[in-house]
Parts: sequence; structure tokens; C-alpha cells
Amino acid sequence: MAEKQTILGRITQLAKANLNALLDRAEDPQKMLDQLVRDYTNSIAEAEGAIAQTIGNLRLAEKDLESDRNAAREWGDKAAAASNKAEEARVAGNSAEADKWDNLAKIALGKQINAEQSAADAEPIIASQREVVDKLKAGLNSSRDKLEQLKTKRDQLIARQRTAEAQTKLQDTVASINVLDPTSELSRFEDTVRRQEALAQGRAELAADSLDAQFDELRDSETDMEIEARLAKLKKRD
Repeated sequence: MAEKQTILGRITQLAKANLNALLDRAEDPQKMLDQLVRDYTNSIAEAEGAIAQTIGNLRLAEKDLESDRNAAREWGDKAAAASNKAEEARVAGNSAEADKWDNLAKIALGKQINAEQSAADAEPIIASQREVVDKLKAGLNSSRDKLEQLKTKRDQLIARQRTAEAQTKLQDTVASINVLDPTSELSRFEDTVRRQEALAQGRAELAADSLDAQFDELRDSETDMEIEARLAKLKKRD
């Protein structure tokens, strides 16, 4: 019984554990929760075996108690039957036969008393065992509920950790390709393109200036030719 009480105390202590307080003090909450799940699982398995054995012993004791009660009734019936036989023998004038039946009645009554005493002795023990079994069952159920809470807490913590890791990776990725960063590769490439565009524009302007100059030169040459032609006409008039 002492072993059962020890198991009861252990699973009761586990069931009363403050999960939030334990998590706040833990350096690695996930490892702590994994260890607690293992501790709970092992303690519950051990408790289930001990409680099953205790319940089995209780059921045997209850059957023995019922047997003692049945035996007490049966021996009482036998004592009454033997006593009736003794009275019939006395009425018939057979004292020896009456004494024989009275002796059998006494033996039956003695056995009835023993059976009643056995039942009386067993009743408080069985009542105590029933109380222990009830407490063990209650503690076991509380531990099972706590185990489910632990598993839920652990799963939630793992999910939160994975979400945080994913968010961190996303932020790092975004930061590494920030197009507003003037030192980024994209910004430098844009500057190169702009310089190339400016150079092309400059060359286009130069080409345009050269072409205009050529046309200006052509116009100047035509003007000179017109002057010479007109001069020649004037000379012919003379």
C-alpha cells in the first residue's frame, strides 16, 4: 500500500505543476516540455500498472468478503436446521439423537461466527482500499489531462518557433534585395544605364551639330555661286 501511496503522491504532484511558471524559468522551453511529457508518460504508465494491481486486489477482497457473508448465512441456516432436528429428536424421546444434532448446530454456529468475524475484519480494509483506488483514479485522470495540456503547449510552442524562424528568414531576404539601397547591385546597374543613355544623347547632339554645320557650309557655297553668277551677268551688260 505504501508503494501505491507514493505513486499517488507523485502523479498528484505532477498534476498540480504550474506549466506557465515552469516555462518562464526554463532556458529551453521546448526541451523542458519534451522532458515533462516523457516524465508524465512514464509516471502514468507506472501508475496505471499499480492501480490495475490495486483494483485487482480490491476485487479479490470484495469476493472474499462476499464469500464470508454467504458462508455466515449458510452456516446459520445449517445451525438452525440442526437445532430443529435436535428438537424433533427430544420430542420423540431420543436424547442421544437430540444431543448429536445440538452439537452439530454448535459447530455450525461456530463457523458462522468465524465467517462473520472475517467479514467484519475485511470491511474496513476494503473500504480503505476503495478510497485509495478512487484517489488513484482521480490522480491518474488529472495526470492524463495534464499530459494532454503539455502536448498542446509543446505543439503550440514548436509552431510559434517555426513561424518566427520563417518570418526572420523572410525579413533577411527582403533586406538583402532592398531596391532603395544605393549600394545595391540594382542601383549600380541603373546608374550605369543612365550614364550610357547620357553618352548616347551627347553623341546624338554632336552628330546633329556636325550635320547642321555641313548644311550651313552648303548654303554658304550656294550663296557664293549666286554672287559669282550675278557678277558675270553684270559684266556682260557692260
